[in-house]
Amino acid sequence: MSRILIIGGHGKVALLLAPLLVQEGHTVTSVIRNAAHVGDVEATGAQALVADVETLDVDQLTNLVSGNDAVVWSAGAGGGDPQRTYAVDRDAAIRSIDAAAAAGVPRYIMVSYFGAGADHGIDPDDPFFAYAEAKAAADAHLRASAVEWTILAPSALTMDAPTGRVDVSASSSQRVSRADVAAVIAAVIDEPTASGRTISFNNGETPIADAVRA
Repeated sequence: MSRILIIGGHGKVALLLAPLLVQEGHTVTSVIRNAAHVGDVEATGAQALVADVETLDVDQLTNLVSGNDAVVWSAGAGGGDPQRTYAVDRDAAIRSIDAAAAAGVPRYIMVSYFGAGADHGIDPDDPFFAYAEAKAAADAHLRASAVEWTILAPSALTMDAPTGRVDVSASSSQRVSRADVAAVIAAVIDEPTASGRTISFNNGETPIADAVRA
């Protein structure tokens, strides 16, 4: 049993993740920006914590993450405004990584996307470019950090029912249900062989517990 902090706790994946973790006996705190979402979060069995990570500095974030066994970054600006995308998906994410290292948090799980990286190939004129750049920077910072990390890179997200099965060997992005993404996050938190790995995945045929085990 662990204490797990989800940053971006009102996102679709996070709302599916929290009850999975609670059912496994973990103590879950979900960080949300909007106090109106407290009820939605608490319905999952998690404790809601209202804080705007976009505005918190490293010291404040260190206090926020302190005492947890794992941090899950599942936050995002949601696209649209490049400036805010960089502020949340890059800058706030990087500060949270530094905070986790400063607080001695043993585990950090980053939810990224299939194809993320410096060679993402997105045209600068594409509205997705700011997000691709932000995630590349945050992922690189995490890989270079002192925390025990796993980067999860799901493909295009759907609201399909969970299958419990993924493909971690595919060379191209296809589709994966948000429910299965949540299950993958839950599976890697206590999986030692997932440490130090970037796991890109689609829905597939391999049971999740087997797929994330190196």
